[in-house]
Amino acid sequence: MIGSCIGSFLNVVIYRLPLGMSVNKPSRSFCPLCKKQLSLWQNLPIVSWLCLRGKCGHCDAPIPFRYIVVEIATAALFVLVWWMFLPQVAVFLWILMALFVAITWIDAAHLIIPTNLTWGGSVVGLIACAVWPQLSSLASYNGVWWEGLLQGAIGWIAGFFGLWAVVELGKKAFGKKAMKFDKEVEWSLREPVGDDDPMLFVIHGEEVPWWDIFSRKTDHLIVDATEVIVDGEETGGGKLIIRDISIELADGRVFELEKMKSLSGRAHGAVIPREAMGMGDVHLLGMIGAFFGWSGVFFSLFAASLFAIIAALIGRIGFGKQLPFGPFLAMGAAAWMFGGWRLWQWYLGFVGFL
Repeated sequence: MIGSCIGSFLNVVIYRLPLGMSVNKPSRSFCPLCKKQLSLWQNLPIVSWLCLRGKCGHCDAPIPFRYIVVEIATAALFVLVWWMFLPQVAVFLWILMALFVAITWIDAAHLIIPTNLTWGGSVVGLIACAVWPQLSSLASYNGVWWEGLLQGAIGWIAGFFGLWAVVELGKKAFGKKAMKFDKEVEWSLREPVGDDDPMLFVIHGEEVPWWDIFSRKTDHLIVDATEVIVDGEETGGGKLIIRDISIELADGRVFELEKMKSLSGRAHGAVIPREAMGMGDVHLLGMIGAFFGWSGVFFSLFAASLFAIIAALIGRIGFGKQLPFGPFLAMGAAAWMFGGWRLWQWYLGFVGFL
């Protein structure tokens, strides 16, 4: 019951957080379409979705199947944690499971991982390691609180800075996508269609989400423009630099995007910044290390890579296509927590380290 109630709240987090909305205001859940607040009986975890047959009680708008899946999944994870772990650590792992569920759905839908979730989770993980030092290894361990805290801190450092190095190397190797065309092609900025959609940079029919381009404040998109039209007026061609909040024309003039109505033109090509992996994954692996130490970091990363490869093969996702890595990191850490650490111990014993 606790898990399903937390899952109901996580649905609020999953919907509102990527949109920059407060999870507390409005305090009552509402239908995204008709905006009417839900009554108590319409907001009962699992039961209400089934009774309403997956539709809003006011306007009959479909309620995504994700809502009941999140509630059932969170409930199941809470039961499994309570069954496998001692009560003094189970509460901390409940928090971790809730964070994993929220991060998995947000990253899968938006390709972002809110760092306010992972920073808070890292603090909880360090406290959990101090309360139950065995958590940092999940093996037989009788250390004192400060040793558990130290192992959690080492795990956070290994997870965060280890993956950060991979991100930086990936940025240097694959940080730009150059597009060149023999003939002039049309390009434009397209406003989001719905609340969950990003603004798009469109060139020669290819759509690139805004959040994929501007992962860092220093990122900028360069268009080899033959024609630039700002708010319906021709401004000439040349090198156009598009940043997250502004554009700079070839003649040096700067326009703020939020004050513009439209931007389009024609071009021979563009250079689009991109990331090999997002910084959200770095923060997530740091949080995993804060809970499970450096050994949990390596196991989770290895398992996540295997899960991602299997998912890419099943989904027939080719090279160069984006695949959110956060859900697989969460799956890898869950695999470690629910028994994968025993495989790690067996392997270390097999190679002679134990």
